[in-house]
This record gives sequence, structure tokens and C-alpha cells, in this order.
Amino acid sequence: MFISEKAPAKINLTLDVLYKRSDQYHEVEMVMTTVDLADRLEFVLTEDGSITVVSENRFVPSDERNLAYRAAKLLQERYQVTRGVRIYIEKQIPVAAGLAGGSSDAAATLRGLNRLWNLGIETEELSLLGSEIGSDVSFCIYNSTAIANGRGEKITELPPPPTCWVVLAKPSQGVATPSVFQSLQLDHVLHPDTQGMVDSIKRGDYQGICERLGNVLESVTLPNHPQVQQIKKLMRHSGADAVLMSGSGPTVFGLVQQEKKAERIYNSLRGFCEQVYVVRMLGESTALE
Repeated sequence: MFISEKAPAKINLTLDVLYKRSDQYHEVEMVMTTVDLADRLEFVLTEDGSITVVSENRFVPSDERNLAYRAAKLLQERYQVTRGVRIYIEKQIPVAAGLAGGSSDAAATLRGLNRLWNLGIETEELSLLGSEIGSDVSFCIYNSTAIANGRGEKITELPPPPTCWVVLAKPSQGVATPSVFQSLQLDHVLHPDTQGMVDSIKRGDYQGICERLGNVLESVTLPNHPQVQQIKKLMRHSGADAVLMSGSGPTVFGLVQQEKKAERIYNSLRGFCEQVYVVRMLGESTALE
């Protein structure tokens, strides 16, 4: 017996850090949505209780470093499941890109094994489980558009934003998320208009969304990674309606309404950046079925 799940990438329309908490985590407020760039996971039931992860991508670990593996282990132990699973991951989302690829795989694993092992767990409970694995996993359980608060585990769903084209470009250099947060100087950042973004989404106001994109982590990543700044400039120069870095980076995305313009931006970036994609905004979980 086997089932499959789609694990879409996310982008941050806003990413704000409010303060550092007593537990040393940062209190965040983010508006996130999904795009049509996705990993595909297949889950094959086994009876021996073992958990195996298989992927042709050499950057995807097959042990407890893999968030899908950790999700399966957590579910198995928490609900005393005696069966096992063989997880096949077909990777499309770039690794360590600020697009929540690993988190989305973990969320897909929780959803998939909930069905494969017939556990009957409600979505809200799956989301809480996801928060034990990683900050973005809770959002990825819903695969929609939402505000995330706390460490990212408190999810309030929103209607999908107006559909548009999204150009994604990931430079070769990586970004270490913990070091970005450690270097963040909250007294010297321009905080995004989160409520304005929420209102624009609810109105279906594409221009309002473009005007309110914002990510406080750019204040750390851009000075330390000039290539990310260059990609932003190139996207703007090529005609993107709005441009922002997703998560802690290094991936940059541009929003575009016209397909031809999206293709032009794609072509302008191909010589500069190896991993470039043109995808559609998803924004709602029904679009995954």
C-alpha cells in the first residue's frame, strides 16, 4: 500500500521579528503563501516498523537530519505505531533556499502518514506536532495563505492572494538562518506593514500586496551576500512588480502579472543565477489536489 503527497514551497510576503523572547527564540509575525514549485513524496507501508528515506538528490540526508524522517519518527513514537514506512522524496525545491523545502517535506510526511497509518489526527493537532520539528512546519501543514506568530507555530489562515506569476532565483551561496537571527539588530530595521498586507490580501488588491512586501532579515543577509542584492536589482530592472528575499534567504522572488514579463525576467537571470524558476502563486490547499 502506498500514497503520495505534494509538498509546495512557501514564500514570505512579510517577515517581521518583534522581539527576542526569554526562551531565546524570536517572536515573529509573518504572512506566508505557497507557490507551485513542489517536492513530491511517496509513502510505502512496511510492517517491520522501520523508517527509510530515499532520494536521488545527494543533498537530501536519509537519517534523522532529514525533517521528513523526524516527522515520521515523531508520529510513530507519539501514537505508538508499530508499522513502518519507506519514504521516497522527489526533490524540486532547492535545498537551504529560504523556501521551506525541508519543512514542507516534514508537513507532507505528517499528512501522508496520518492517512497511511489511519491515525485520524485533526489538522490543528498535526500543526502542533509540526511545531516540534521546525518553525515553518506548522504553516506547511495547511499549505495555504496565513499569518504565523510565535516562533511560527501559531497559524491564522487567510484567503488566497490574487494569482500571479512568481519568479524565484536562488544564488549558489548559502545562508545560515541561526546566524542571521543572531546578527539581527531590531532597533535598526524597518518593520513591514503586516496588517496592511493582510488587508490587501483580503481585498484581493495585487498592487497593495506589492507595495507592502517586507522582510526584516534582509537587513542582515543583503550586506553579507552581495549576490542576493544583485538579484533583487536585476529583477526590478527587468520589470518585476515587486521583489523580496524569502525567509532568511538566499532565494529572491519577484511578483509579475504578465507571463511574458515573467519569462523576460527569467531569461535575464539565467546567465547570472543557476537556479531560476517561473511558477504560479498557489495560496490555497485545494490547489494541491
